[in-house]
Amino acid sequence: MSTIALTKDNINETIENSDTVIIDFWAAWCGPCKSFAPTFETASENHDDIVFGKVDTEEQQELAQAYNIRSIPMLMIFREKILIYAQPGALSPSQLEDVIEKTKTLDMDMVRAELEKQKSETG
Repeated sequence: MSTIALTKDNINETIENSDTVIIDFWAAWCGPCKSFAPTFETASENHDDIVFGKVDTEEQQELAQAYNIRSIPMLMIFREKILIYAQPGALSPSQLEDVIEKTKTLDMDMVRAELEKQKSETG
């Protein structure tokens, strides 16, 4: 599956209706974004079970602001509607594959339990 363009009109629905969503926040003027784009596209073609989306931070400034994007490229990963990864910087193909494999094997029951624990400690 190739990447899809995410906007304020479709990002929430995409996250809600997909098991795993990997989002690349980027801009056309950003050199590291341009160098990371082929790596991201190749990964999207190799993982049919994951939705790969791109957010153009210039066209979607409101969305970039809502997700508190301060540095690009910024990679965010949602699994079962939970943000599990958010890191700025371009990854090499092997680094991206490593992150994807860790995402796939992550114990989401443990993640939810940890989130509940944090919520009860702070709330």
